[in-house]
Amino acid sequence: MEQAELRKKALAEIKKVQWLPEWGQARIEGMIENRPDWCISRQRTWGVPIPFFVHKETGALHPETDKLVEDIALHVEQKGIEAWFALDKAEWLGAEAEQYEKMQDTLDVWFDSGVTHEAVLNQREQLRFPADLYLEGSDQHRGWFQSSLLTSVAMNGVAPYKTVLTHGFAVDAEGKKMSKSRGNVVAPQTVMKSLGADVLRLWVSGTDYRGEMTVSDEILKRTADVYRRLRNTSRFLLSNLDGFDPKLHSVDAKDMLALDRWIVDRAFNLQEEVKQAYDQFQFHVINQKVHHFCAMDLGGFYLDIIKDRQYTAKADGLARRSAQTAMYHVMEALVRWLAPITCYTADEIWQYMPGERSESVLLETWYEGLFALNDDALMSNADWECVMSVREAVSKELEKMRKSGVIGASLNAEVTLFCDAEYTAVLKKIAEELHFVFITSQAVVLPIQDAGSDAEITELEGLKVKVVASEHEKCVRCWHYKADVGSHAEHPELCGRCVDNIAGDGEVRQFA
Repeated sequence: MEQAELRKKALAEIKKVQWLPEWGQARIEGMIENRPDWCISRQRTWGVPIPFFVHKETGALHPETDKLVEDIALHVEQKGIEAWFALDKAEWLGAEAEQYEKMQDTLDVWFDSGVTHEAVLNQREQLRFPADLYLEGSDQHRGWFQSSLLTSVAMNGVAPYKTVLTHGFAVDAEGKKMSKSRGNVVAPQTVMKSLGADVLRLWVSGTDYRGEMTVSDEILKRTADVYRRLRNTSRFLLSNLDGFDPKLHSVDAKDMLALDRWIVDRAFNLQEEVKQAYDQFQFHVINQKVHHFCAMDLGGFYLDIIKDRQYTAKADGLARRSAQTAMYHVMEALVRWLAPITCYTADEIWQYMPGERSESVLLETWYEGLFALNDDALMSNADWECVMSVREAVSKELEKMRKSGVIGASLNAEVTLFCDAEYTAVLKKIAEELHFVFITSQAVVLPIQDAGSDAEITELEGLKVKVVASEHEKCVRCWHYKADVGSHAEHPELCGRCVDNIAGDGEVRQFA
């Protein structure tokens, strides 16, 4: 270890490597600082031979050792690993054969794996040295990480890797190591047969690998639920993009409805977080953030609201095409976020997406069509955060009314919001379109001082809510309860909005 300052050079190279987690650096530094010299020979009857001829009296290597090693290596390459052991030394040394013994020792297996940087990286034109990443379990600081470092520093003067990532071991729900004797082994093949490979991949990505990685049937079941959420969200987006041609039907960002611009902005910001997390190998962060986006921002808010536009607005009108444009942008980004983790599902999604595209999403880079909200946007991110919190409060009151039998579906309700100045300033922006956000037939904003005793106090300070069942007729097309249902002779069962959407120019919306 002291020859040619190998220990000193190795310690210096360790500091140039990114270690994930960071404690990996201190771990391997301590091992290198305290390790003894490395005896790379083993007295075993199997393994990679050490092709040396040693003088019987002096113990010196044959003076032509360098050439002999190269020639014998070529011979072994042609004849197989046993060629050395079957080799007749007289064929190689001639008259000198009686003076030398053929070494029977083999190389330490850690030396075998430790020189893969030379045997693999430097022998293939499509690869490069040093490697971007070495990836193994936490026991390999003593093994492969260390043997690779020492051999590479000795041969090349540098570490063989730029980054080293260490992961914990798989354990059961009680934190016990898996073993056949305990009967707690979760076989990957079994999981793939029952749940699919992408669920297994999703479990790996969703687990913080810096510690032990807990796996059980219950954990895999929860992972399958997450997978279904991602898949169902993608299916909804794809189904609503049916007939959408991005070249013909896309709406310019400046013309899109405020809610649609907001969801694209959310995807824009999330993509930056996803890219950073991938760069830092924080796969569990990607898993959490993408799932939250699908479950909350999309499924719990945006997609719920735009169903009305998708199903009732004029097919080729701005209101519907704006939503489709937003969903197209989101889908283009989402499928790329998922591709490194749920690769089979992402590739399946890719085949059904509209527009011209490459053979596989796995050949793609990040989607560049997302955009951020401008400063002059009708609604800011802060405004939409406010709307989301109010919607949650309203939804709780609607659920109370539904359970008590006052209303059936939320569209059966009319909502009055009694707000302080802060909430009023935001909600008044949406004005006539606010009821689309709540999925009610009507929503009115009044000053909080106008609230009567029948207004319910919410968890939000400065907001009270009153919910009543609508007394109007139900439109059979959009299911809204409106005063103008039946006012059109040719369409006696429709509201004015639906009549305009099927027989007129179509409704005009700005926000939702």
